[in-house]
Amino acid sequence: MANVQLDVLFKKIQKDDKKEVLEFHILGDDVQYKSELINMAGSIVIIEIGDVKLSAEFKSIQRDSKKVVLKFEAKGDSEEKTIKLYPKAGFNVKLSLEQSQMSIEEFEEEHDGIEYNVDGDGSVSVPSGQMSMDEVDETGNEDDLLD
Repeated sequence: MANVQLDVLFKKIQKDDKKEVLEFHILGDDVQYKSELINMAGSIVIIEIGDVKLSAEFKSIQRDSKKVVLKFEAKGDSEEKTIKLYPKAGFNVKLSLEQSQMSIEEFEEEHDGIEYNVDGDGSVSVPSGQMSMDEVDETGNEDDLLD
């Protein structure tokens, strides 16, 4: 597995309601590890900046005449880790990248779901023991749903 260390400009970190994007710029013409970076693009990587280590999807690599732009989308349990990165944005940092052994499909969050059956008339029945919407209305306390 490739392990790459680069001196980069941590251009920005941007968060919206669904994702957190990290953008790095490699300045200059001579880019080390070109083939390794191209091979990592589109996969899950482990990013390390200083004492912060997190998993991210390597979204894209773009090159123009002045710089190479690397974009990553933070994945998994990275929220508290990415908060530690905000003070580093806008500065030159040492970026370590290591290809993860997990694929993107394995990394996507899954849940068990709720078992149910759809009857011929379109109504849904759930196994006994599961709370129904009628029972939710009766309790009137949303905190009961969190248990």
